[in-house]
Amino acid sequence: MAESKRTNLSKEKLLHMHRLMLDIRNFDNKVNQMVKKGKVPGMTHFSVGEEAASVGAIAAIREGDLITSNHRGHGQTIAMEIDLNEMMAEIMGKATGTCKGKGGSMHIADLAKGNLGANGIVGGGMGMAVGAALTQKMKKTDNIVVCFFGDGACNEGTFHETLNMASVWKLPVIFYTINNLYGISTPIKSVINIDYNYQRASAYGIPGHFIEDGNNVLDVYEKFEEIVDYVRSGNGPVLVESLTYRWYGHSTSDPGKYRTKAEVDEWKKKDPIEKFKSYLTESGITTEKELNDLDKQSKEAVEESVKFAVNSPEPSLESAYEDIFAP
Repeated sequence: MAESKRTNLSKEKLLHMHRLMLDIRNFDNKVNQMVKKGKVPGMTHFSVGEEAASVGAIAAIREGDLITSNHRGHGQTIAMEIDLNEMMAEIMGKATGTCKGKGGSMHIADLAKGNLGANGIVGGGMGMAVGAALTQKMKKTDNIVVCFFGDGACNEGTFHETLNMASVWKLPVIFYTINNLYGISTPIKSVINIDYNYQRASAYGIPGHFIEDGNNVLDVYEKFEEIVDYVRSGNGPVLVESLTYRWYGHSTSDPGKYRTKAEVDEWKKKDPIEKFKSYLTESGITTEKELNDLDKQSKEAVEESVKFAVNSPEPSLESAYEDIFAP
């Protein structure tokens, strides 16, 4: 890809993308520490190592567009610029959380920012995404929906049902699989008889796109810029896949013994944050000091979110009967 295209992005936008990746990394590392101290209830799944795959995609959409996420949704949630204080409070089960402490890590939503929610059910966001996309089409909003899910979800029945429905109805939705090579402990290559999941797109008469380096935030951004324009122009859905890698186990209860240390270390050399940092400094866009300052600011914001959450009240017993249904 031509560097000249990349430099058309403003310094402000580039640094904002970098800051979001830092926020994802620092937030998840902090939550991991909190889990080990017994301060976070429930399951948590981290996006460390996958930051570029989420930030690059979301940087290409606009205000008014919507996303659905999955159990490993911290990255997309932060990339949609959720309030970190409210997000940390939600993860710690506090009343000041985005869902009043009722959802936790796997169910964070922020409707005001266009995040329809993470989902603990594998593939659970796909039906929501199709419904939201149908709404956009019927109301002629000109907005699109991006549906995030992992490689393991591509073998769920809802994957095939929703892609088929979206194709038939020509809905403005991007189905985006972030392939981190494993569905929990199962290598994706052992459960599909094709090279990659994006190749399934042809079965539904829609385009399939592949981002070979999902750790390169600009590669992800530029591909999504192309895809978003295609979908927003009324051409119907798209299936896109990016390759990346999670540094930690599937969840905090997974030691990841099915992977070798050498494999993990090799992927850590492809760190998306360090890769982007090198691009920004070597291109003369910014200095290492400026990026280090951003990292410091990010870590301070995360620490503030912990203080906010710790000092927030527990949900009242009465709140268990609230928000159950809409009249």
